[in-house]
Amino acid sequence: MRSSLRAFSCAMAVAATVLASNAHSADAYKVGATATGVPFTFLDVKTNTIQGMMIDSAQAVAKAGGFDVSVLQTNFSALIPSLTAKKIDIISAAMLKTPEREKVVQYSKPVYEYGEALVVRADDTTRYTSMDDFKDEVVGAQVGTVFIDELKRRGLYKEVRGYDSISDLLRDLALGRIKAAFADKPILTYQASQGVLKNVRLVDSYQPSLKGEVCLIVRKGDEQLLEQVNRGIDAIKADGTLDSIIAKWHIN
Repeated sequence: MRSSLRAFSCAMAVAATVLASNAHSADAYKVGATATGVPFTFLDVKTNTIQGMMIDSAQAVAKAGGFDVSVLQTNFSALIPSLTAKKIDIISAAMLKTPEREKVVQYSKPVYEYGEALVVRADDTTRYTSMDDFKDEVVGAQVGTVFIDELKRRGLYKEVRGYDSISDLLRDLALGRIKAAFADKPILTYQASQGVLKNVRLVDSYQPSLKGEVCLIVRKGDEQLLEQVNRGIDAIKADGTLDSIIAKWHIN
């Protein structure tokens, strides 16, 4: 009897050890996000943490996909280099899917879709509709975005200036150093709704030239993580979690 009890106790101890080990064996990944992309990603100065729609989405995807994430602040232009250098494992930011980027990284199923918006000085009342309206002018966009790539591709402008953040871009616009600024429409729309845009205006008549998908991004060849991420995205779309996150950040 004692021998049976000892065997049973040993078996239970082994089982407890296995369970404890499994409880801590969930995959953990580092998520890179910018601090300047309200409402997608931004630094909350009250908590000193990165918050936003794409942060909520990444965390919800992780929970549904069965893995853990920690968020690291990264400049937009450094996101892909940091991913390929294995400093981070996932990008969660307003980084539109493009064929050029897909040569270097893998995109998940789409989380959200949008295009660019145009901002000009507040005293500029012209009814602009296209990027082509600024031929021979100095224009600007954020470094690393598809918008600056498109401006350069068109070759219409006196100069195309690149900026590390949208706030830097809008500052130069307000100061008259550039004629027009192009950036993520949901970010600029959100800032306009919050009264953040000073001495500049969002051009309602403008029609986006580029529309693309925002996804979570992983390294080429990391099929296991991509499968986990896509499983999580499917789950938060199916149960309404993603719709709730989008509504929370007012980006419809």
